[in-house]
Amino acid sequence: MLNDWVYRLCIPMQRLVLRLFADWQVNGIENVPPMGALIIIANHQSNFDPPLLSASIPRRVYFLAKSSLFMGHVITWFLNSYGASPVNREGGDIRAYRWVISQLRAGKPVVLFPEGTRSRTGMMRAKSGIAQIAIQSQASILPVGIVGTHRLGTWMRVFNPTGKITVNIGQVFSVPAIEGRPNKELLDSISDMIMQRVAMLVPEDIRGVYGEDATKSAAQRG
Repeated sequence: MLNDWVYRLCIPMQRLVLRLFADWQVNGIENVPPMGALIIIANHQSNFDPPLLSASIPRRVYFLAKSSLFMGHVITWFLNSYGASPVNREGGDIRAYRWVISQLRAGKPVVLFPEGTRSRTGMMRAKSGIAQIAIQSQASILPVGIVGTHRLGTWMRVFNPTGKITVNIGQVFSVPAIEGRPNKELLDSISDMIMQRVAMLVPEDIRGVYGEDATKSAAQRG
């Protein structure tokens, strides 16, 4: 299919650009399951993060992108071919939620940024949607810590990613099955637990709300 060729062409090119212009390092690649549904969660510093993860994860990944990027038939076709689907970040987007669940049920890896938006100075509190997706899908969760993309502002930096860029891939885990409808407090707690796994993969100075005390408690839970 044509869209498969778009992805297969873009990923090697992105990897080549990263090797040429950046000090790019991927740690923990052996932690990526070779098959099956997978929720890939990461901190979000830049618009460069989605293509970076596409190049760093040894599986074809799918992700949500803000709906404003889908302008015109050509750009929409390209983003869809690359694995992106639009999401309205102004509020709850049930269509985007259902799209994520459908991809996971099809056994695909989906990249999610639980903070909901970029933060160059430190991690922000996760939205509760990540907990809802994890509970409903019961898919494995792969935490990823991204370091060094805060300097890369616009998406155009895919052609010139400079500096030291590190992708730290943690160990897969899952959340327990929940009977009944979870309340907000439980969803928030699970979302924080998930993001603490990500925080453990980045330096202290960018952990933000998931700083030293939070990551210590996550480590004690194993």
